[in-house]
Amino acid sequence: MVADRVDEIQTQWALERPELDVSPLALIARLHRLGHRLTDELTSVYRRFGLSEGEFDVLATLRRSGGSFEIAAGELAAQTMVTTGAASKRVDRLERAGLVERRLSESDARGRFVRLTTAGRELIDEAFTAHMTNEARLIRGLTAGQRHQLEGLLRQWAESLDEADTDSDAVT
Repeated sequence: MVADRVDEIQTQWALERPELDVSPLALIARLHRLGHRLTDELTSVYRRFGLSEGEFDVLATLRRSGGSFEIAAGELAAQTMVTTGAASKRVDRLERAGLVERRLSESDARGRFVRLTTAGRELIDEAFTAHMTNEARLIRGLTAGQRHQLEGLLRQWAESLDEADTDSDAVT
Protein backbone atom coordinates (compact mmCIF):
# COMPACT_ATOMS: atom_id res chain seq x y z
CA MET A 1 0.00 0.00 0.00
CA VAL A 2 1.06 3.52 -0.75
CA ALA A 3 1.56 5.91 2.16
CA ASP A 4 -1.08 8.61 2.35
CA ARG A 5 -1.59 11.90 4.19
CA VAL A 6 -2.88 10.10 7.28
CA ASP A 7 0.36 8.09 7.45
CA GLU A 8 2.31 11.34 7.31
CA ILE A 9 0.24 12.90 10.09
CA GLN A 10 0.59 9.81 12.24
CA THR A 11 4.37 9.77 11.73
CA GLN A 12 4.61 13.46 12.61
CA TRP A 13 2.69 12.96 15.85
CA ALA A 14 4.72 9.88 16.74
CA LEU A 15 7.87 12.00 16.47
CA GLU A 16 6.45 14.93 18.40
CA ARG A 17 4.67 12.90 21.09
CA PRO A 18 6.48 9.54 21.33
CA GLU A 19 4.93 8.88 24.75
CA LEU A 20 1.45 8.66 23.18
CA ASP A 21 0.00 5.75 21.25
CA VAL A 22 -1.07 7.49 18.04
CA SER A 23 -2.13 4.27 16.30
CA PRO A 24 -5.88 5.09 16.62
CA LEU A 25 -5.24 7.98 14.24
CA ALA A 26 -4.72 5.53 11.38
CA LEU A 27 -8.29 4.31 11.65
CA ILE A 28 -10.21 7.30 12.99
CA ALA A 29 -8.71 9.86 10.61
CA ARG A 30 -9.38 7.66 7.60
CA LEU A 31 -12.95 6.99 8.69
CA HIS A 32 -13.49 10.68 9.33
CA ARG A 33 -12.21 11.61 5.89
CA LEU A 34 -14.18 8.78 4.30
CA GLY A 35 -17.33 9.91 6.11
CA HIS A 36 -17.03 13.40 4.65
CA ARG A 37 -16.36 12.00 1.20
CA LEU A 38 -19.34 9.64 1.39
CA THR A 39 -21.65 12.44 2.57
CA ASP A 40 -20.60 14.56 -0.41
CA GLU A 41 -21.09 11.65 -2.81
CA LEU A 42 -24.52 10.77 -1.40
CA THR A 43 -25.91 14.29 -1.14
CA SER A 44 -24.93 15.04 -4.73
CA VAL A 45 -27.44 12.38 -5.82
CA TYR A 46 -30.17 13.77 -3.55
CA ARG A 47 -29.63 17.25 -4.97
CA ARG A 48 -30.21 15.94 -8.49
CA PHE A 49 -33.74 15.20 -7.32
CA GLY A 50 -34.16 18.53 -5.53
CA LEU A 51 -33.86 16.94 -2.10
CA SER A 52 -31.76 17.53 0.97
CA GLU A 53 -30.35 14.59 2.89
CA GLY A 54 -33.10 14.94 5.51
CA GLU A 55 -35.88 15.17 2.94
CA PHE A 56 -34.58 12.08 1.18
CA ASP A 57 -34.56 10.30 4.53
CA VAL A 58 -38.21 11.23 5.22
CA LEU A 59 -39.38 10.10 1.78
CA ALA A 60 -37.36 6.87 1.98
CA THR A 61 -38.74 6.12 5.46
CA LEU A 62 -42.31 6.60 4.25
CA ARG A 63 -41.69 4.53 1.11
CA ARG A 64 -40.19 1.57 2.90
CA SER A 65 -43.04 1.54 5.43
CA GLY A 66 -45.22 -0.21 2.84
CA GLY A 67 -48.99 -0.30 2.84
CA SER A 68 -50.35 3.19 2.44
CA PHE A 69 -46.85 4.68 2.90
CA GLU A 70 -48.06 6.51 5.98
CA ILE A 71 -46.54 6.87 9.44
CA ALA A 72 -47.51 8.75 12.60
CA ALA A 73 -45.51 11.98 12.80
CA GLY A 74 -43.80 10.98 16.06
CA GLU A 75 -42.83 7.61 14.64
CA LEU A 76 -41.43 9.32 11.54
CA ALA A 77 -39.20 11.45 13.78
CA ALA A 78 -38.06 8.37 15.69
CA GLN A 79 -37.29 6.38 12.55
CA THR A 80 -35.34 9.24 10.98
CA MET A 81 -33.54 9.79 14.32
CA VAL A 82 -34.28 13.52 14.59
CA THR A 83 -36.37 15.62 16.93
CA THR A 84 -40.06 16.04 16.21
CA GLY A 85 -39.34 19.70 15.43
CA ALA A 86 -36.72 18.80 12.82
CA ALA A 87 -39.00 16.18 11.30
CA SER A 88 -41.83 18.70 11.17
CA LYS A 89 -39.67 21.22 9.28
CA ARG A 90 -38.72 18.55 6.75
CA VAL A 91 -42.34 17.51 6.34
CA ASP A 92 -43.36 21.17 5.90
CA ARG A 93 -40.97 21.54 2.95
CA LEU A 94 -42.03 18.23 1.41
CA GLU A 95 -45.71 19.09 1.86
CA ARG A 96 -45.22 22.45 0.11
CA ALA A 97 -43.58 20.54 -2.76
CA GLY A 98 -46.59 18.20 -2.98
CA LEU A 99 -44.54 15.12 -2.06
CA VAL A 100 -46.24 14.31 1.26
CA GLU A 101 -49.49 15.14 2.96
CA ARG A 102 -50.56 15.28 6.57
CA ARG A 103 -53.80 14.06 8.04
CA LEU A 104 -55.31 14.11 11.50
CA SER A 105 -55.66 10.91 13.43
CA GLU A 106 -59.21 9.65 13.54
CA SER A 107 -58.75 8.35 17.09
CA ASP A 108 -56.63 11.15 18.62
CA ALA A 109 -57.26 14.80 17.74
CA ARG A 110 -53.64 15.62 18.58
CA GLY A 111 -52.21 12.85 16.42
CA ARG A 112 -50.92 13.49 12.92
CA PHE A 113 -49.97 11.11 10.15
CA VAL A 114 -47.66 11.79 7.22
CA ARG A 115 -48.21 10.01 3.92
CA LEU A 116 -46.45 9.96 0.56
CA THR A 117 -48.38 11.45 -2.32
CA THR A 118 -48.27 9.83 -5.73
CA ALA A 119 -45.70 12.43 -6.79
CA GLY A 120 -43.66 11.70 -3.65
CA ARG A 121 -43.69 7.98 -4.30
CA GLU A 122 -42.61 8.43 -7.91
CA LEU A 123 -39.80 10.78 -6.89
CA ILE A 124 -38.44 8.59 -4.10
CA ASP A 125 -38.59 5.49 -6.29
CA GLU A 126 -36.48 7.24 -8.92
CA ALA A 127 -34.16 8.85 -6.36
CA PHE A 128 -33.70 5.61 -4.41
CA THR A 129 -32.79 3.72 -7.58
CA ALA A 130 -30.13 6.36 -8.31
CA HIS A 131 -29.01 6.21 -4.67
CA MET A 132 -28.48 2.43 -4.79
CA THR A 133 -26.59 2.72 -8.08
CA ASN A 134 -24.40 5.37 -6.45
CA GLU A 135 -23.78 3.27 -3.33
CA ALA A 136 -22.82 0.28 -5.48
CA ARG A 137 -20.34 2.55 -7.30
CA LEU A 138 -18.88 3.74 -4.01
CA ILE A 139 -18.10 0.23 -2.76
CA ARG A 140 -17.03 -1.33 -6.04
CA GLY A 141 -13.36 -1.19 -5.01
CA LEU A 142 -14.04 -3.86 -2.36
CA THR A 143 -14.64 -7.53 -3.02
CA ALA A 144 -17.81 -9.19 -1.71
CA GLY A 145 -15.72 -10.79 1.05
CA GLN A 146 -14.16 -7.48 2.04
CA ARG A 147 -17.58 -5.83 2.14
CA HIS A 148 -18.93 -8.58 4.37
CA GLN A 149 -15.88 -8.39 6.65
CA LEU A 150 -16.04 -4.59 6.88
CA GLU A 151 -19.77 -4.70 7.62
CA GLY A 152 -19.15 -7.13 10.47
CA LEU A 153 -16.30 -5.09 11.89
CA LEU A 154 -18.30 -1.86 11.76
CA ARG A 155 -21.31 -3.55 13.37
CA GLN A 156 -19.10 -4.96 16.14
CA TRP A 157 -17.46 -1.58 16.72
CA ALA A 158 -20.83 0.21 16.88
CA GLU A 159 -22.15 -2.37 19.33
CA SER A 160 -19.09 -1.94 21.55
CA LEU A 161 -19.58 1.84 21.57
CA ASP A 162 -23.29 1.39 22.37
CA GLU A 163 -22.38 -0.95 25.23
CA ALA A 164 -19.87 1.58 26.53
CA ASP A 165 -22.60 4.25 26.44
CA THR A 166 -24.95 1.95 28.36
CA ASP A 167 -22.24 1.20 30.92
CA SER A 168 -21.48 4.89 31.44
CA ASP A 169 -25.22 5.68 31.78
CA ALA A 170 -25.50 3.05 34.51
CA VAL A 171 -22.66 4.67 36.47
CA THR A 172 -24.21 8.15 36.53
